[in-house]
Amino acid sequence: MQDAVPLSEFESSQVDYLPKSHLALLMKVIEAIAAALLAGIIILMFAGVISRYVLNSPLTEIDEILVIMFMWLVMLGSVIAMARGEHLRLTFVVNSLGPNVRQFLETLGSLLVLTFLIGLLYPSYKHLMLEHSITIPGLDLPKSIRSVCIPIAIVMMILIVFLHLIKKTTLLQICVSLAIVILISAGLWQINRILEDFSQTPLLLILVGFIAATLSIGVPIAFCFGIGAMAFILFGTHIPLTVIVGRMDEGMGSPILLSVPAFILLGAVLDGTGMGKSIVDFVSSLVGHVKGGMSYVLLGSMYLVSGISGSKVSDMATVAPALFPEMRRRGNKPTEMVALLGTGSIMADTVPPAIILIVLGSVAGLSISQLFVSGFSVAFFLLVILAVVARWRSRNEDMTGVERVGLKNVLLLTKVAVPALMLPLFIRMAVGEGIATATEVSTVAIFYSVIVGTCMYKSLDLRSIYRILVEGAAMTGSILFILGTAVAASWALTQTGFAGRLAVTMATLPGGWVTFMIASITVFIVLGCLLEGLPALVLLAPLMFPIAAHFGINEIQYGMVMVVSMNIGLFMPPVGIGYYIACRIGKVDPDTAMKDLFPYMLALFVGLLCIAFIPAISLAFI
Repeated sequence: MQDAVPLSEFESSQVDYLPKSHLALLMKVIEAIAAALLAGIIILMFAGVISRYVLNSPLTEIDEILVIMFMWLVMLGSVIAMARGEHLRLTFVVNSLGPNVRQFLETLGSLLVLTFLIGLLYPSYKHLMLEHSITIPGLDLPKSIRSVCIPIAIVMMILIVFLHLIKKTTLLQICVSLAIVILISAGLWQINRILEDFSQTPLLLILVGFIAATLSIGVPIAFCFGIGAMAFILFGTHIPLTVIVGRMDEGMGSPILLSVPAFILLGAVLDGTGMGKSIVDFVSSLVGHVKGGMSYVLLGSMYLVSGISGSKVSDMATVAPALFPEMRRRGNKPTEMVALLGTGSIMADTVPPAIILIVLGSVAGLSISQLFVSGFSVAFFLLVILAVVARWRSRNEDMTGVERVGLKNVLLLTKVAVPALMLPLFIRMAVGEGIATATEVSTVAIFYSVIVGTCMYKSLDLRSIYRILVEGAAMTGSILFILGTAVAASWALTQTGFAGRLAVTMATLPGGWVTFMIASITVFIVLGCLLEGLPALVLLAPLMFPIAAHFGINEIQYGMVMVVSMNIGLFMPPVGIGYYIACRIGKVDPDTAMKDLFPYMLALFVGLLCIAFIPAISLAFI
């Protein structure tokens, strides 16, 4: 066990900040359980594929078992991420302050996290009791067998944060921080009693204010959303806190998210076996001799794999482990790589079969096939723009000693890479043609990668496999815990009535369709910062599309503007959670990555304006 490190350190995947104690030993047990859960999920998903497509006898029980195991994996992974200090947070504000103030804000932030977790403890128990009355049909077991992991994980995280507090701060700082929390809570509680119920505008200010304030003092982003939602309920409504647990459960435990750990694991296997390197070597042999060649490879890879998993998280988790190690070896800056990864994810989110387009077509009554056709052209347009920026960014790249690969070596690298190149093609074809779901395909891809990678490339020893499983569990937990609390915050936002008032305001804007389009882009970017894409679409699409039709804007074009805008917002620092997820996957500090991100974000914004005001970009092939 390595020495403890403080919460303020961002990249600490190989260390934790627990003392050498019985709890630290317990964490080793939890890591082993999480690794076994992840391995079991992959094996069971593969068994489900065999039973469905080979034996033609689908087993419902497997799906139900997977949902149970997946929720346990997410919660235990969140505990591991907490113990390792891997929950993402923004620290550029606190790092600009003096050491004493910074240490105090560290203490205040940790105390707020501890307060949030303690506040969830009893509601999680109530949620567990509600779930206990529901029976899982195929297994004939109470649903509480799945939900019991939530209070267990909360207790573990409470212990971890408490130990961190007593180990890394002083009693005086804890007392002052506690006094501040009590005074703010008492003040809001008293105001609520006087006014009985806040109006909608103060409710919105409470939600956004708590999220912004906690984010600025370095509270992990997942807990910022959770604290905002909890403050909204406690100080502005009479709604029980079990709602937060229910929304978090919904956000973290959706079956479609089973593809997230699968693709995270697939990316790690591709890197560990060398299959990813073989693809990189092949593509590099074609374009690696030009300036910005590796950037082209990364952007092209995002375009290729995007949409196959139904999750931008999975898309990034597939590409990054396969390409980043080799890109580092070739001298690329990690922050530049993360900037390309995040903006590449924005670019490629309209590539079919993107689930966000399917949802958009469903809630807005649009032709999904037309959305798919438009999505290809929009993504390619943005790909070209990002490639131009990547070329400009690499204008001073040192190409000394870099030579064009000869034809003989290109053919040799092609032969070596063919088994690896077949994998993304298989994934795209199987999902795009509707042969299998992204989750099923990812499972087959993992077994294919392990077998082919071990036989033809480089074998994985048991220690490497165990490390990959534990890190995959931790990454799954840290990412999906953010999504869970973001869903809770988005639910709170809908309760303020903000969406309805927004639609009425935009329908009465002066200046015709041009003003409406500019206002739409602004609103979608802002909401993209606050809401994950799918909840935002479900919330706004039914309200906004009739207004767009009133102004004569083509519905497919407007759909593309909506999706691209919200994706830009999702990755817009300092609030967009997609940015922090990209930094987590790329293992870089969010503070240092911003500088390299903005040129690409600016290019995407210019591209978005072109999509908004040049209909042919979206409609040329429809």
